[in-house]
Amino acid sequence: MDPIKSADRRVANIYTAAFRPIETDGKPDGEVLQLNDAKPLGAGFYVYRMAPGQTTVAHRHKGDEEFLIIEGDLTDNDGTEYGPGDLVWLRDGTEHHSTTKGGCLIAVFAEMPDDFP
Repeated sequence: MDPIKSADRRVANIYTAAFRPIETDGKPDGEVLQLNDAKPLGAGFYVYRMAPGQTTVAHRHKGDEEFLIIEGDLTDNDGTEYGPGDLVWLRDGTEHHSTTKGGCLIAVFAEMPDDFP
């Protein structure tokens, strides 16, 4: 078996890598670390970071989304609370926004980037 070529692998440490700030409708909407630049931002696997007190922009999922809370807290608009170790699945078409009190770090897999109604 041949060694993996450097062009075929990217490695980043989620605690030291530079995250990319994202904006939705001109408003800050967290930061993302996504290594696969062949996929649009917010599709595939990525790590999402929210600052303390942040609320995401309301959005609709285009395709299923799954996420794992690595650290911190997250509350959906219906009051459902998530914490470290919680693995969550949201069905295609789900609409919501989320808030964090103390900030959070989330590993996300999304089939497609979100829609912003």
